[in-house]
Amino acid sequence: MKNNRRDFLQKIGLGTAGIAAVPFAVSGASASSPQAEAEDEQFLKIGDDIAVADTSFGKIRGYQLNGVYTFLGVPYGADTSGKNRFMPPQKPEKWEGIKDTIWWGNTAPQIMDRRYANVHYSFADHWNYDDVSEDCLKLNVWTNGLADGKKRPVLVWLHGGGFTNGNGIEQDGYHGENFAKKKDVVFVSINHRLGPIGFTDLSGVGGEKYAASGNASQLDILASLHWVRDNIANFGGDPGNVTIMGQSGGGAKVTCTMSMPAAKGLVHKGVALSGSMLRANDPEYSRKLGQYVLEGAGLTPAEVDKLQDIPWREYLDIANKALDRMRKEFPQPGFRGGFGPVADGVNVPKGEFFSNPNDHTAEIPLMICTTFHEWGATRTNPQLEAGGPEQAIEALKSRFGDNSEKVYQAYAANFPGKKPAEIMTLAASNRANAVACGNAKVKQKAPVYMAWFGWEPNLYNGRMRAFHCIDICFWYDNTDRMYTHTGGGKRPRMLSEKMSASLLAFMKTGDPNAGTLPNWPKFTAQNGETMVLNDTSEVKNDPDRAARMSLASA
Repeated sequence: MKNNRRDFLQKIGLGTAGIAAVPFAVSGASASSPQAEAEDEQFLKIGDDIAVADTSFGKIRGYQLNGVYTFLGVPYGADTSGKNRFMPPQKPEKWEGIKDTIWWGNTAPQIMDRRYANVHYSFADHWNYDDVSEDCLKLNVWTNGLADGKKRPVLVWLHGGGFTNGNGIEQDGYHGENFAKKKDVVFVSINHRLGPIGFTDLSGVGGEKYAASGNASQLDILASLHWVRDNIANFGGDPGNVTIMGQSGGGAKVTCTMSMPAAKGLVHKGVALSGSMLRANDPEYSRKLGQYVLEGAGLTPAEVDKLQDIPWREYLDIANKALDRMRKEFPQPGFRGGFGPVADGVNVPKGEFFSNPNDHTAEIPLMICTTFHEWGATRTNPQLEAGGPEQAIEALKSRFGDNSEKVYQAYAANFPGKKPAEIMTLAASNRANAVACGNAKVKQKAPVYMAWFGWEPNLYNGRMRAFHCIDICFWYDNTDRMYTHTGGGKRPRMLSEKMSASLLAFMKTGDPNAGTLPNWPKFTAQNGETMVLNDTSEVKNDPDRAARMSLASA
């Protein structure tokens, strides 16, 4: 599928979404001053010898933008279609000459129908999608230097979208140029298999050949980390200092990837934003789902290989119908179930992650952050925004059922002075999973740091609030680039400078204290120390504990 709603300048960061990244766009120098003349020089460089780097599969050529070497769509794995579907990722074939890597890699197979149908989501999130195919094992790199002997910290971004949607540059806030340039790090973002293509567990119907099929997507992530280990020094990065960071489904990928035995030595720090997981799907569940997929395709176990020949779009429909059947016959609580990582005991551990005080995960520091209003419902609903407690309680019933009033009253007591719509959103966006993840990880040696992002943009009459995804661009110095989340300008930029400095400190040392925010203590189960991020940030001890207690019976 081809989408032409972005032109090249927007894609490389020079459209309206990225104009603040251009040096002269934010300069106050006069047109005749030496500073203005220097900043008015050519800022995009592309040519035969401009940005050439070595990889273990062949040479690649990117471009330089604002002084940052940029490589897009770099292969780290082979095409996953045909006989490679459901299989562990294979290495790409080596190439002769120099491969041009100046455009994003293909988005992993996912349902693209009506992706832009909601104009408000499309406006706010500024979705970036291009060709979709199974030849999607590609990554992007931004760096200040090539093979210069420096050992820059490396960040690997795992995109959101649950385990089903998204890509490495889905939102403008994912762009790596600003963070790489200002913080002198190497920024890597990846695409990998998703949904039924990445997580159909056929081990029960296909035997040993398909033993790893339920975790093909997670193995893709490991393959990208192997690429980083083997190649990142050529981009000025330190393979011994790699931080994986993700948001929403990407946050769950972070905690799952950290826990994989094969991640030992590949991952040194983790950052999970607005999402985490402590258990993978039970193999009995995932194998039954795989069986239903096979049955939905009208095939027998002896014909399982034929699933590799079905066009990917048709296969997604078959798999999703099987999932509908599974949800009816074997419902799972909350967000569990579906096509996601499988606790096979080989690639992904069984039981709760981080439960072993002596395994490799005990040495990996973790930062966790969520937003105040992850699941806000009033951005385009001024009526609900103006509603009273009755409307708020009614809206919570889809989440908490008969306990909605009890939960609402608990949050209202914990957060006095908040209007009903805010109480509703705080309750629906509760931190229970984030705190549970922190409480599990804190039993290990490496530290845990907890943050709660409460900054609200002045957009949609104030109804956007601190919504799901908003904090990403703050960590990456992209508040002016992702202006549809922040409004742009000085106010969000000031907080972004503090947060990105803290992220850099964490990447370097495992401790986010950089002197830009108040002293950030380690998280403990006893006190629940939490950095509340806002125009004026402050540390609070488990600021919503009393309200969260009401969720136990909800």
